[in-house]
Amino acid sequence: MRAITQVTITVDASFEVLPFTRTCRHIWEDGDHVLIGVSPGNSYFSSERITSLAQWATTRFAQVDFVYADLHVDRMFAAFGYTREHAEKRATKEIKAVRRRILKGVEESGPSHAEIRVRALSEFQENPVYQLLHRRVLHFLETDDVFRKGCEEMALHFVGSKLPEGESITAAQLQVCFDYMAAELPFFVDTPSILDVPSSVAAYHVKMPMTDVLFARGGGLRATRNQAYAVVRPEAAESVREVPGDGVPEGRAPHHSVNHVPTERTVDERRAA
Repeated sequence: MRAITQVTITVDASFEVLPFTRTCRHIWEDGDHVLIGVSPGNSYFSSERITSLAQWATTRFAQVDFVYADLHVDRMFAAFGYTREHAEKRATKEIKAVRRRILKGVEESGPSHAEIRVRALSEFQENPVYQLLHRRVLHFLETDDVFRKGCEEMALHFVGSKLPEGESITAAQLQVCFDYMAAELPFFVDTPSILDVPSSVAAYHVKMPMTDVLFARGGGLRATRNQAYAVVRPEAAESVREVPGDGVPEGRAPHHSVNHVPTERTVDERRAA
């Protein structure tokens, strides 16, 4: 897998942005659309955080979508120790809570320069493009060892802390994780086709294990040319370019150098340029 250049852009005092590749950065600069995925039960996504994200995103993108996961949530709870009845109740509670937090956060963000939409993942199940991409994800899970390995790493990344000490994830638990992720992955492959936008940036606050698989390798299931990924995290630091080579552990890079990238312009400034 080839080396990937990551460019960290200090956007403002609230968030730091790391487009995953140069192409991702170009898509970011286009400012057409950003998708912010929100997981139920994730304390990172408080209503205050949503407010900050909405305020930040709407000055830089023409369209903003918050999409929250509501598929297979009950199965995830059941797979990791809840009774079926308790899992269903807990999932319903968490999904309602995350929707309320997003709506509250968006409302409190004030007037915006861009269109903001809040939708559940389940709302796309009848979308023919989403259906096609979902089938492709499932196909590559069955036939592509690299893709499957990436999904396994992603599953352990998110649920490893739920496993009892010394125990490995079971095949049944892994399958539930695969189903949960397969419902989300179409938006990391081709959001522009699903939502009919010129280009899109998938934004999350950490780099996910599947990022390299979808954006760095030369074959298999890959993100489309107008699909980008960027880590968007709070507490911006100075602009840094990271150039990790093959085999560099997560969160580390062999070289760091200051790269003073121009401050990201707003949507209106880009349109006027």
